[in-house]
Formats: sequence, structure tokens, C-alpha cells
Amino acid sequence: MNIIDRIKDDFVFFEGGMGTLLQARGLMPGELPETWNILKPDVITEIHSAYLNAGCNIIKTNTFGANILKYSLEKDNDGISLESVIEGAVLNAKKAIKNVKGENSDDTYIALDIGPLGKLLKPLGTLAFEDAVEIFAQTVRIGVKCGVDLILIETMNDAYELKAAVLAAKENSDLPVFATCAFDEKGKLMTGADVKAVIALLEGLRVDALGMNCSLGPKQLKNFVSDFSKYSSLPVIVCPNAGLPAFENGKTVFKVLPEEFAEDMADIASMGGRILGGCCGTTPEHMRAVTEKLESVKPCEITEKNYTFVSSYTHAVEIGNAPVLIGERINPTGKAKLKAALREHNIEYILNEGVRQQEKNVDILDVNVGLPEINEAEMLCEAVYGLQEILDLPLQLDTSDAEAMEKALRIYNGKPMINSVCGKTESMKKIFPLAAKYGGVIVALTLDENGIPNTAEGRAEIAEKIYKTALSYGIKRKDIIVDTLAMTVSSDSSSALTTLEALKIIRDRFGGNTILGVSNISFGLPARDVINSTFFALAMQNGLSAAIMNPHSKEMMSAYYSFKALCNMDENCAGYIECMKDYAGTVSAPVANVQPAGRTSDGTSDRTSSGSTRGGGENTLQKAIMKGLKKQAAAEAEILLESMQPLEVVNSMVIPALDCMGKGFEKGEIYLPQLLMCAEAAKEAFEIIKGHMKKDDTAEAGASKGSIVLATVKGDIHDIGKNIVKVLLENYGYNVIDLGKDIPPEDVVCAVKKNNIKLVGLSALMTTTVPAMAETIKLLHESDCECCVVVGGAVLTEEYAQMINADKYAADAMETVRYAERIFLGK
Repeated sequence: MNIIDRIKDDFVFFEGGMGTLLQARGLMPGELPETWNILKPDVITEIHSAYLNAGCNIIKTNTFGANILKYSLEKDNDGISLESVIEGAVLNAKKAIKNVKGENSDDTYIALDIGPLGKLLKPLGTLAFEDAVEIFAQTVRIGVKCGVDLILIETMNDAYELKAAVLAAKENSDLPVFATCAFDEKGKLMTGADVKAVIALLEGLRVDALGMNCSLGPKQLKNFVSDFSKYSSLPVIVCPNAGLPAFENGKTVFKVLPEEFAEDMADIASMGGRILGGCCGTTPEHMRAVTEKLESVKPCEITEKNYTFVSSYTHAVEIGNAPVLIGERINPTGKAKLKAALREHNIEYILNEGVRQQEKNVDILDVNVGLPEINEAEMLCEAVYGLQEILDLPLQLDTSDAEAMEKALRIYNGKPMINSVCGKTESMKKIFPLAAKYGGVIVALTLDENGIPNTAEGRAEIAEKIYKTALSYGIKRKDIIVDTLAMTVSSDSSSALTTLEALKIIRDRFGGNTILGVSNISFGLPARDVINSTFFALAMQNGLSAAIMNPHSKEMMSAYYSFKALCNMDENCAGYIECMKDYAGTVSAPVANVQPAGRTSDGTSDRTSSGSTRGGGENTLQKAIMKGLKKQAAAEAEILLESMQPLEVVNSMVIPALDCMGKGFEKGEIYLPQLLMCAEAAKEAFEIIKGHMKKDDTAEAGASKGSIVLATVKGDIHDIGKNIVKVLLENYGYNVIDLGKDIPPEDVVCAVKKNNIKLVGLSALMTTTVPAMAETIKLLHESDCECCVVVGGAVLTEEYAQMINADKYAADAMETVRYAERIFLGK
């Protein structure tokens, strides 16, 4: 039976952990687990067989780290290459199935196991998106050739890398694709994505099942299963660790026993988990307990969910409850300054427009860069990339150029809005395949080959045609948002009523979502904001789901917050009161004293105005740094240096901005990408400031607070965490000696002694390499190195750090910075 059909009616069980079992059988710290597919195939086959005998029916190939970053395409002296590693893994899985199942193996499946690459993608890291796609594609192509049944992408902690892996799987096979992520205790990925953002992305990319694995035990993951079940229409995968790791007698242990694990997994099944398994620390005994516990249990029904989500790399915005605001200002129509900026390739102007609209609490940004004299595809991609570098808002990709749309969709980090399609057959043929491949919420204009109907019924008929055609491409109604077209009332006095009636029909007859470019209604009339805001209020009353509008218009924002307050969509009228404060001329707090831009846990806006003004000044420099605007930070620093001393600018402007963002990150109010972009902007400003310093000042400003050694431990090639820590430490004035990844303990000791180091930072991502961390700390102590050791990584805990005699466990990069300040500055 096909795996997809099997999941519809019953539970399906993945294997449990592989790496921890290999450690128990002698895998040495730093040894690559995948090499055992060739060097010790009997051990791998034995483990697979044990899981099959325990009732599991999906084998995961021992290929978690098999990619061209670790294995050459050519065989080495041991006969090992990427292809040989994957071939061996699949062969071992097939042997196990034959040994246990014989010829009756139709209900058992082999999943090609693909893990993260261990590198951050640009702009946060050095790996280009398309390079990541190709690296994953190499593994997929070999796995498909070897005869796997499905592709499992697991333990992902960055939404952008997740998208690259899914595209590689989809573009190089027609096999089912499952995807799971490693969430922290707050339900976030390392780069910020929450559960709804992950669901929006993966459902848009059309994976076949989704969920979570690793990082936490079953009790902790239970906190997120209900959200997956509530919002996802797909089968939910849950593969926890056997609790959090501990360190006993020189070994990593997991303390959740099979019986307890099975009890928690039964709860997870009752909450909607359909594809169940284990990760680090789980054994065949754990999975036997689970399969026996659920043997006579009927799984929860998998149902279609009717949530409309667009998403960024951090959060999803739901369309269909309270009206959603889409900022219209990045659109050259009627905007001479934006047109000039596009012609001059002034991306900074576009980024500032995005920041200004974010500060007005829009939910989504419209991005339109269409001018006949520029390369729209290139400019749209650059604008999207730049905006996502500094903002966490979802974007609406607005172009009539299908080539530009596809290129922007491909590099977009999340599930965007797609503006637009219409009822013309040619339009739908161009856009629907793109939306089907990359995901998105499509704006559907109610016009076709015959033009725009002058009746509400005529527009509703076009909407119905678009719904039906979209469904033939597998695009559901929830991913269509209908534009009933606001036509200028000055040339047709009945046009507003027609549009409003059409809104009601879409809402009441089809249960559909709607959108309008509100300001179109007032072309040719004086005091346009007055009529726009009145029409906006009428449209919301008639079911408008989203408005493309000017968030800088006092009248529009007043209408919006008044409507929400009157319709019980604004608790305690908080939004209305804040809006009226702004319009009453209340002075906002200085930037260094306000919260950084971010989102609350439910995805709603949590922003305050920066209070900045044009023309330079301390607020604008701090704002530029906090927003990650590199060129503007440099320019504002130049302006300040006309009236302030260089060291004064550093100490009173640059450092406070960094500290503000650091505190926001520690509180969970901003995300890692924003923190890193802030650091980059501060670096740009500091380069300008250094050029204005006297020799003594330069020495003082450039003097290191101290030297710190960083290393990813032996056997671990994942240097994401280490690299993030490095960037922040350097921005706080420390000299970082980065030894790199896969570093033997002896090399760490040598670097510490050579440089008289007071602080060492060690990183490990995988359970199989944590013993190397313990070994490194032990050797440092035995070598009488008078240094403190801070440790971090996805598999580490406070308790574990204490057990391996680390001086400090840092849950994130900023905690490492704070610890360094304690060590070097006594703070």
C-alpha cells in the first residue's frame, strides 16, 4: 500500500534514534555515523531490524549528515563517497526489511533521511540559497536512484534552509516528502519561525506530512502538538527525544524510560499525532512500548482546516478574522520619489519605506517595483531579499510579470501573498502553476476577457470561475482572496455600492476572503483621505478581509482602529487609544528606551514608534542600527560626527542601540536575524566613526576587551551557533579566535595556552559529538588552563553542562555575550 494511503487510516511509526545506538556500539567522538553504512553494515542492519521487530514500519536511512559538504563525490581510500554512503544505507535498510518481513513487506517503507547542512544561508550566513538547494538535490537524486520510498527532511531549525530542502526534494523526485523541525521550548526555530509560520510554509510547498522532532522530550513537545493539529490539514509527525540529555560516567544518557515515553506518545496520538517515532536517546524498546500502547487505538481524523495564512520567516498573519492592513507605499504608481529611487537603484529608499510602514503597524507589505525602463525581475528579487533581511513582515509580491513573480517566489522566505491573477484564462495559466509549486495566497481580480462587470453578480461569477480553476491546480479556496475592484466613484456614482455588494456576496455565498486597493475609489476627488476612510469603514462592515492602503493616512488609520474598537476586535480599545495618542502629537520615547520591533506570541504587532525625524540625529542613527539599515547607519554616523566627538557617538549611540536589541532578543521580542542585521549595521557605522578618530581615540575604541577562543568540537561540522556567537562578541569589542569546526581537544588546549585565554566557547549540535565536548573540557582542566568554558548547542541543557564541568551553559548567543562581560568586565 502507498504510504500516503496508509496514513489516511492508521498510525505509522518511524524508527527511533540511530546516533545514540551507534555510540553504544562503539562509534567514537568525531567519527562520521554514515561511514558505518560501509564499514560496519551489519550493525546498521541489526538496528533497523530491531526497530522493525518493535513494530516500526518506516525505516530511516543512516544518512542524516550525508551531503557533499561532508562526503566527496569521488571515493576516498576507504572506498567512501557520498554515493557509496547513501547506497550502503539503502541497501542496509532493504536487508533489514527482507530479514524481518521476508516477501511480505508492502507495509514497510524506507525514508531517505536528510538533516540540516550546518550552515546559515545568506544573508545571515555565507551559503547561497540555490547552493543549498543543489547540495540537498545531490543527496535526493542518489537516494531516489537507490529506491527509497519517501524523503524525510528532519531536525530543521531555519525556515529558509527548510524551504531549500523541500524544493530540492520536489524538483528531483516524485516521492512523498515529509518534513519536521526542531523547536525550542518557546515553540520557535533558531531563526524565529513559530508553529503557524512553519505550517504555512510547508503546506504552501505541498509536503505530504509535517511536524517536529528532536530538541525536546515528549512532555515538552506535547505543548505544540495541539497547534499542529488545529492549524494543519496534513498528517502530523511527532518524534521526540527520550527526554533531555544528561551526562553520567563519561556517557550521554537520556532518562525517559520506554513506559513513560509510551504514555506521553499516547497522549500525543490523542491530540492528533498520526506519524510517531523517536529521536535522540530512544531505542527499539521505546518504540515497542509505543506501538503496543497504540495497537488498538483509533487515530484522530485528519481534517481540512480553513485557515488563510501568509507568513514571513518568523510568523504567520491570518486573513479572515480582523481586517488585515497591507502597506501600499512600495509601489511606484503616483510616487515620483520611489520611481527615481528605482531608476537609481536606491534599495535603501525601499527599505526605509518598509521600515516606516512597519512602524505604523501594518501586517503585510505590498512590494511593486514595476517600471518599464528597469529589469523588474532583478529589482523585485533584490527588494524582497533586502526587506526580508531587516523586517519580519510578510510580503505581497505585486507584479504582472510572470518571470519576476517566479524568481521572487523562489527566494521568498515564507508563504507570500501573490498579487495577482484575474479571470482571464491566460492569467490563470501563468500564475496558478507558480502558486501550486511555491505556495502563496493569491489575490484574484474580478475581471476577465470581457472586462470588469458593472454588477456585483457579474464579479461574483468571475470569482467563482477563479475558485474552480484554482482547484484544478490543487489550490484551495482558502488560498484565494478576491478583489472586487474599487473603481473611482467620481466617474461612476454607483461603483462604490457595486463593489460593496460584491464583497458581501463573496463573504456570504462563498465564505471567501476579500481585498481592495481602497484608495482607487477617490481618484479625481479633493480631500481623498476623507472619502477613502469612509469607504474603508463601509467595506470592513461588508466583509473586507484585507486592505491595501496608506498607513500614514490619519483618516485611514482612525477608521481602522475605530472599526475594530466598535466591533469588539480591540481589547480595551488599546489600539484605538494608541492611534489617537500618535495623532494628538504625543512625543514618543527615545529609540534607546523603546522596545525593538517584534511580534507577540500570537503574531500580532508589538511595536512602538521610534520617534525619529529626518535629517540626522541620535534617534535616526540608533534606529538605523536597530533596523539593520547598513548604508543609512553609515550616513547618519557621518551627520552626527559634524557636531559630536567620535567616542561620544560610539558610547552614547552605537552601544545603546546594540544593548537595546540584545535585551529585546533575550526577552524574545525580536529574532536572531534582526539581531545579526543590527550587528552588521553597527559595524558599518563604526567604520565611518573610526575614520574620524584621533590616534589615541582609535586605540581606545579599537582596544579589545579580551580574547576568546571559539570552536565546534571534534566530529561536528555544524558551526551555525558558533558563528552567531562570534559576530556578537566581535561587535561587543572582543577579539575572537575562531578555530572553526571539527576541532580536536588538543587544538583547543594549544590555542588557549598560546594566547593566554580567559574564556573558551564550545559548540555541539549532535548527541554523537557531545562526548567530544566533555573530552575537550576534561583536557583543558588536566592541562591546567586557567580559563572558563561556556558551552552551547541544540542538545545541551544546564544540567548537562554542569555534569561535563562546563562553567556556563548559554542558551543563546546573547547569553554568551553577557557571560563574557562578567568574566572580563566584572559586570
